[in-house]
Amino acid sequence: MLTNNIGHHFMVRQAMIPRNLKPFPYICGNRMLSGYKPKRNIKDSYKILELEEGCSLDDIRNSYRSLAKKYHPDSGSATADSEAFMKVEEAYRVVLSDVATKKKSNENNEEEEDQFKSKAPQHRHYLSFEGVGFGTPSQREKQYMQFRVDRATEQVLEYRKQRLESQYAATDLMKAKDVRQSKKVKITQAVERLVEDLIQESMAKGDFDNLSGKGKPLQKFSDCPHIDPMTHNLNRILIDNGYQPEWILMQKEIRETIERLRKNIVASRSKLGDPMTPYRQKQWNHICEQFIEDIRKLNKRIDNFNLVVPILSRQMVHFSADKEIVRAQKTYEALMEDRDASNSDTKENEEENVKSFGWKSSLFKWLNLTLK
Repeated sequence: MLTNNIGHHFMVRQAMIPRNLKPFPYICGNRMLSGYKPKRNIKDSYKILELEEGCSLDDIRNSYRSLAKKYHPDSGSATADSEAFMKVEEAYRVVLSDVATKKKSNENNEEEEDQFKSKAPQHRHYLSFEGVGFGTPSQREKQYMQFRVDRATEQVLEYRKQRLESQYAATDLMKAKDVRQSKKVKITQAVERLVEDLIQESMAKGDFDNLSGKGKPLQKFSDCPHIDPMTHNLNRILIDNGYQPEWILMQKEIRETIERLRKNIVASRSKLGDPMTPYRQKQWNHICEQFIEDIRKLNKRIDNFNLVVPILSRQMVHFSADKEIVRAQKTYEALMEDRDASNSDTKENEEENVKSFGWKSSLFKWLNLTLK
């Protein structure tokens, strides 16, 4: 009965502790614990209660109750220990104090955040008239109408100002454009006069007397209606006198070189003929090696061309010696097939001629016999 009364009394007191979070007196032997101040570390207190930081208040209560039942001197338990119970009591107070401090700091932070949040007006009449004016609704309506009139006036003035600025800017731009155009015309006319003066001076000195086309009309070398004849003639004159751009000459040279190499390798393969004997195969290998060397030089020429060409789309890619040799072989085979086809056609024509001639000769012989 004594044990049951102690346990009942203990449970009643423990149920009251979490609500006020205040220390209460325990009589343990001849010692009072009401004025005892905890001096333990928070981490050690959590370890004594067998908890982790950040646990809930219910976990703290349950742990404290189970440990108090285990170590309370009046519980009659085999593990009852007054010193251990004092440690548990002290740890419980420290943990409750830590939880209360954290909760209070969180509440203070939330209050500080709420202070910086903008609060909307609590009355609906402040939501009308765009928040303009004060006083009664009728007074605020009049103030709002005046505000709209002032705003519209400012917008009209701003629009007129921007319009006038754009007109003046367009006028200034036209003036600047006219000035640039007039300068361009003056420069063009000055260059034309200078060229005409130089031509007349050269003609007076006789610098044009040794030209092969003196006194002859310019040749019309293009019948295309889409080409300006004057521009075309000027370009031809520049080309004939060595003023053609370097990259055009290099491009023409590269194209002519690859065509010449292709014709030469096909002609060399045709000379060797079929079948390929070991001696002919050796000659063909030598020809291919020389062709590969020529293609290497041509690709180097293409690299130089790509450095000087002004247009990216005009650049050229390298030629592959292996592909060119295969192409020459295919061209040779096609030529052989065409030659065989033409030879077969020739033989058929000869046979037909022989047949027709034999028929005529037999007819002449028969006529001669009958006449005799």
